[in-house]
Amino acid sequence: MVPALFVYDEAFLDYEFHPDHPFNPKRLKATYDLAKGLGLLQADRVVSPEAASSELLSLAHSPHYIDLVQRLSQTGKKTHGIERLGLGTDDNPVFAGMHEAASLAVGGTIKAAQELVNGSAQRVLNLAGGLHHAGRGHASGFCIYNDLVVAMRFIQRETGWRILYVDTDAHHGDGVQDAFYDDPQVFVLSLHESGQFLFPGTGSVEEIGTGDGQGTTLNVPLAPATDDDSWLEAFSTIVPRVMERFQPDIVVSQHGCDSHYRDPLADLCASTRLYDAVPRLLSQWVDAYANGRWLATGGGGYQVLSVVPRAWTILWAQMSRQAIAPDTAIPEEWLAAWQPESVTQLPRGLFDDPRDYPRIRDHHRMLAANRATLKEIAARFPAYGFDSPA
Repeated sequence: MVPALFVYDEAFLDYEFHPDHPFNPKRLKATYDLAKGLGLLQADRVVSPEAASSELLSLAHSPHYIDLVQRLSQTGKKTHGIERLGLGTDDNPVFAGMHEAASLAVGGTIKAAQELVNGSAQRVLNLAGGLHHAGRGHASGFCIYNDLVVAMRFIQRETGWRILYVDTDAHHGDGVQDAFYDDPQVFVLSLHESGQFLFPGTGSVEEIGTGDGQGTTLNVPLAPATDDDSWLEAFSTIVPRVMERFQPDIVVSQHGCDSHYRDPLADLCASTRLYDAVPRLLSQWVDAYANGRWLATGGGGYQVLSVVPRAWTILWAQMSRQAIAPDTAIPEEWLAAWQPESVTQLPRGLFDDPRDYPRIRDHHRMLAANRATLKEIAARFPAYGFDSPA
């Protein structure tokens, strides 16, 4: 069994709405190059996906919607009324080859799931995945198809495993939550900026599931300006208790890095320290509570070159159990290749320089708000015995 695999294909770069769109696929190539340049990614760890079939896509999406995406993909031109399905909008413009590009991203997460189901690997990462907003019959938030829902339903179909889904994107994963809201075999856990302040406006503590799935959805909406310490306090309070009680057979996680203080589309204040701590802790808990099985994806992240490649290289290092020093430098060859693509000076270290970290105004209010949220969660989930922070 291979301990960890990295799913990648140059064709992932075809998922491009237009060159100026914030969801820019070159972050995938930049991450791949950086991980290789640091000696963290060997050729025998890289596997290529196949595009997801319509049959697999139908695990998450209606046949009508899949057919519409396929037809729009042929022309790259919007048609009347498709905006009501989230297509042809500023977030999700139509482009030629859209279906092929989106189904390959789904295929990457399916490939990861297959490797885990077959027992070929313990941990698999698909950074082109994590498209957590798309719904059964609509696109949303840069997401045409929802690879996470497809892959988790594939895992359920093939194995019957209990799944813990952990979403760490700044934006709430509403599409995944909606898909499993009444399913007691999938626990959906999300830490994100509060929907009071950020798209998609969902993910409140009141959303806990329904029917047989009541109590298997847990949201941790964080206050704007949440820093590493407050974020990790919530993460460490909630996640291991859920894992211990729910006893998943596998963990599926989404690792958007748009909580970073430089990200233009959210209001949180994380640093690369968070993107090291989250997978390091998850790694320990997956081994302790989930039979060592871990499928991880990418997600948001809109500082395409200055943040995303570093955060996701750190994620891969932790998943693949490779040590990285805090003073690791970015290779000069990588900087030479990618600096011309950036309008700002790229960092020279894998980790953020603490001297660059912004001062958070009203820090005490942010901390108090997040601790109040944790207390409310503890009251809603008394059986989990969450320890309320002081």
